[in-house]
Amino acid sequence: MPKYMTIWGRSQSAPWPTDPAQAKQLDERTFAFIDEALKSGRILEVGWFAEGTSGYSISPGEDAKGILTGTFATHPWAQYEVQEIIDHETAKETELQVLEPLKSP
Repeated sequence: MPKYMTIWGRSQSAPWPTDPAQAKQLDERTFAFIDEALKSGRILEVGWFAEGTSGYSISPGEDAKGILTGTFATHPWAQYEVQEIIDHETAKETELQVLEPLKSP
């Protein structure tokens, strides 16, 4: 099954609350969303980058459509870059197959 890495970051154009109590509420909802996705297996791993407003997640999926469902669920609060992960053995095998006909005589 394919895996996808999503690099996410806080959207600067989102309507972020300025009231600390509202900001805490939004954070609690976000953490609950992430916790549920981890528990259900929709996300395999999640981490935050040290600057505190961005991070990554690793998710399983049949195709990118399932990943898009998750990213749309948090719009407009975050921006995303989604990449399919190709494991080392598959990448190595594919590259060697492509290069095989190009061998020097």
